[in-house]
Amino acid sequence: MKQIKPAEILDAAVQTGEAKSGGSFGKLMILGLLAGAFIAFAAAGSNTAAFNLLMNPETFGLGKVLSGTIFTAGLIMVVLTGTELFTGNVLILAAVADKKVRLSRMLRNWIIVYIANFLGALFIAFVIYYSGQLSGGESMLGAFTVKVAAGKVNLGFMKALLLGILCNWLVCIAVWISFSASTVTGKIAGMFFPIWLFVTSGFEHSIANMYFIPAGILAKGNEAFASLSGLSDSALDALTWGAFFTDNLIPVTLGNMIGGGVFVAMAYWLAFRKA
Repeated sequence: MKQIKPAEILDAAVQTGEAKSGGSFGKLMILGLLAGAFIAFAAAGSNTAAFNLLMNPETFGLGKVLSGTIFTAGLIMVVLTGTELFTGNVLILAAVADKKVRLSRMLRNWIIVYIANFLGALFIAFVIYYSGQLSGGESMLGAFTVKVAAGKVNLGFMKALLLGILCNWLVCIAVWISFSASTVTGKIAGMFFPIWLFVTSGFEHSIANMYFIPAGILAKGNEAFASLSGLSDSALDALTWGAFFTDNLIPVTLGNMIGGGVFVAMAYWLAFRKA
């Protein structure tokens, strides 16, 4: 089994960036919707599996480990099925730096894919809520969903930005590592640990939050979920669509762009670019 050398990964990343930047609007929308849904599936699954552990301070760490293990399925599905994920597509910046992709084409890809990811994740949030799935564990899953969302909109701008940087540094490293493997097994193994690490550490992923926070906003409308969450009325009132965008999604997205763009795409382009 041949492993691509670190210097050669840059070439693979640039070629991938070229291909992604040339996608039609329809193709990017479809593949973006699917990627948003895949990340939302992973978010919903990780919460469902670990919410009991995560709500108990004594088992919180174990819960994060379990949650991270399951969440890795999201990026695995995205990469192996060829869908379009905004946080991974930040790596197109390497192709721009290499003058293989115009800045306008990269921004076009980012905007279309970001919107499509949002719609895909939002769709899963609505389906999960209205399916009654959050009533699991005697409504404690719904309560945990509200609690997670409220915590995310109360991080503060700078903390959300920094956690976004750390998150997508690891996500883009996972994608970068996947370029080095020539087999499905190798790609999965390469992606698994950085994603597990970011979830276990509690870093912030913009696309995952497109599920976590809308699901929490919907769930707080259920009286049982809201009361079992243990949150004060003021904390529940602060969990709004406006707060979702201004207090979490904007700073986390900016952080994700910095984390993947500066610390992975540009760092490796500067290190391995051809003279």
